[in-house]
Amino acid sequence: MRPNLPSGQASSRHGWVPAVAAASAALVAMAVTAALGLWAAGATDLPGGACPRVVAATVVTAVGGSVELSADAGGIAGTRAGLTVVPLSVTLVGALVATTGFLRPLRHRAVASAAELAGWAARIAAVWLLGLTALALAARRTFAVSLGDDTLNDLGEVFGVTPKAGFTTDVPLTLLSGLLWLAGVLVLALLVSRGAPLPPRLLRFQESVRPAAYAMVVLLLACVALGVVVALVTAATRGRAAQTLAVVLLGLPNLVWLAFTVGLGATWEGRVQGPFGLPMPHVLDEVLRGSDTATLNLRTLGEQDGRVWWLVAADAVLLLAAAFVMAARSPARTPAWRHGVHMAVALVLTVLMICLVGRISAHYGLTLFGISDLGGTGLTGDLFLRPEVWSALGLAALWGLAAGFLGGLSARGRAGRGRVGDGIR
Repeated sequence: MRPNLPSGQASSRHGWVPAVAAASAALVAMAVTAALGLWAAGATDLPGGACPRVVAATVVTAVGGSVELSADAGGIAGTRAGLTVVPLSVTLVGALVATTGFLRPLRHRAVASAAELAGWAARIAAVWLLGLTALALAARRTFAVSLGDDTLNDLGEVFGVTPKAGFTTDVPLTLLSGLLWLAGVLVLALLVSRGAPLPPRLLRFQESVRPAAYAMVVLLLACVALGVVVALVTAATRGRAAQTLAVVLLGLPNLVWLAFTVGLGATWEGRVQGPFGLPMPHVLDEVLRGSDTATLNLRTLGEQDGRVWWLVAADAVLLLAAAFVMAARSPARTPAWRHGVHMAVALVLTVLMICLVGRISAHYGLTLFGISDLGGTGLTGDLFLRPEVWSALGLAALWGLAAGFLGGLSARGRAGRGRVGDGIR
């Protein structure tokens, strides 16, 4: 273990230049990921060169920012529109890059004062907010909307109705959400990394918190890695490579983490109406599309495709592996039942996070002369996906207790790597 650096040298290792590099790298990585995903989805064909502004809006939503849809169809027409979705591929890339930049100057140190860590995080946050402000201001655009039907177009011209739709950003709310997102990412980085120093008063918590937090991050990343493999196989065997790439770069964690909770036995509710579609396997769209609210779980999906039941086996393997990793990084004296408790708490928090960020809600509509459907022209639609949170958390607790206990038993003789004095790596 290396000795603590002198205060002047420590400050130089994480001053303003590294802060600019860390925050800028995260924002650039997110923008590049969003741009490639939107390019694969065909967003470059948007009129008026709007793609860069859509990229900015995508990055804003990826950190929890607020992008508001707006519409205007004149005095004799009514409009409604709304969108809530988090492109978790962009979010994940930003989180990984931000944590790398945050942790790099702190390597090889066991202890750091709270003031030092707060100061370093504040520098990154200041640069982050400047970049996020620029993106939020750029994330606004208005488009003209065709009425689709010749008769409706003629009526629109007679009465001077030219429907327009667009999006804009609530800048203050976006900055607040983005700051909270960054704070959460940096705190999680300190919890997960054994190479990150902690204030002396918090060292006693690392034996119980860090192994479980690390195991959950490994679990989520393993789900994403499996999703990438499935996506590559799908693209190679069924074609549609551009569409698959768009899903991978924009919403792959949305799909694989949803599938993970379904494998645990969780239930989601949703509906797809109108021209909306979900960037997910056809079986999910089949269950959700209809006039009534659909239930999405192992039973309903299994009725469409029996292979869905393999999610249970996949979840069991992933959870046992994560529990083994957690136990192997924990002190050797930890009993198996305590591993179960730690795993249950960590998994409940992880599933809660998935339930919060995995929700989808989108709707739009145009009413002309009191006609809401406009002859089925495709100008109305509704989509939502939401979990049954409490049942999902209860199932996560049960799975966590069982997997943690078994992982603790299997890791006997291998534990002890999580002790304070055990080489900070």
